Amino acid sequence: MKWVTIWGNAQSKVLPQPATYAKDLTLRYPIFIPFNGKKIRITLDNFCCDEKVEIDSIYVSIGESLSDKEDTKPIQLTVNGASRFVLDAHESILSDPIDIKLEEGKYLIVSMYLKEYTNLTSGVDIIGPLSKGYFAYGNQALASKLDINTSKSTSWVYFLANIDLYTEEDNEAIICYGDSITSQDWPDYLLLALREKGCTNFSVVRKAVSGTRILREYDCITYQSYGKHGYHRFVHEVSSVSGAKTIIIQHGINDIIHPVGTAVNIFRPMSDLPTSDELIEGLKYYETEAEKLGLEVFFGTLLPIYGWRTYASFRENLKNEVNDWIREQNHIDFEGRIGLYSDDGICFQENCDSGDHLHPSKFAYEQMGKLACRILMNHKK
Repeated sequence: MKWVTIWGNAQSKVLPQPATYAKDLTLRYPIFIPFNGKKIRITLDNFCCDEKVEIDSIYVSIGESLSDKEDTKPIQLTVNGASRFVLDAHESILSDPIDIKLEEGKYLIVSMYLKEYTNLTSGVDIIGPLSKGYFAYGNQALASKLDINTSKSTSWVYFLANIDLYTEEDNEAIICYGDSITSQDWPDYLLLALREKGCTNFSVVRKAVSGTRILREYDCITYQSYGKHGYHRFVHEVSSVSGAKTIIIQHGINDIIHPVGTAVNIFRPMSDLPTSDELIEGLKYYETEAEKLGLEVFFGTLLPIYGWRTYASFRENLKNEVNDWIREQNHIDFEGRIGLYSDDGICFQENCDSGDHLHPSKFAYEQMGKLACRILMNHKK
């Protein structure tokens, strides 16, 4: 038996709001269980917040679907034996293990109650067919179902970094690391594709923050949700995952598309634009650090940007130079799968563009997940 992370998220800051504090709030997250286990532990992370967080209680139970409904009696988690505890600024803590029978295909329901005023700026936005969260006013951590009049679904995940399951030795985690492309659907579709192929000994752990770059980060609140750059976040996020052997890295497009010049946007100088060599050095850094952790690295090619609002031929050329290097490594050619090559540039294939000419459609994300599944399974044969 060993510990394997079955679900995870990176940490960043939420979109800026006039109100940054919440009180008397319940957060609830249903977590898909990919394989059986008999114990869990939870990692809580306050990596991006400058203030402590007082967590009044955390409970876990079992559900049957991606909803807020619990089907078993909640069990309280503790940290160093305490049911109420403090998560200091920038601190990450691991809960005490608890005995709980988890069955493949069901959902672990995690409920967190924040009684006192809490700085609620530390979080990450995640979407996909297996991803959903809820918040509710008042202490509803022990409610079998949240009150429909005082609760609402949310895609924001606060403080919850990893769920580890004590499970069989042949189970393992696959890490998906990146930006908004990865914080959206394809990692969920990867897990679904694996299961369709009968590969039920894998979990998929997402470590992604929308807007992040490899080489730069923002200091302003306007872009606070774009998080830390790769040299700050990579090791922190990836090293916390248990039982992983493989990582898929799909990162770097924001380094290319963000800089526009201070005449257009004071926060986005053209001096931020890297060379392809600088981006490749960043990807090599990821590979070096991942290999130190015993991970096999696959790089995902950067996706089409033709038609995006900052599109320019020099950005296209920069992206293509990075992709040329990626295609010489262990790689998953996402662009080749959903891109369309023409004399004007590489655009999305029909039905693959979400509409902004940067993010894929749901259909395209599903194709990305299936492609990643096929490449990984062929590699492991």
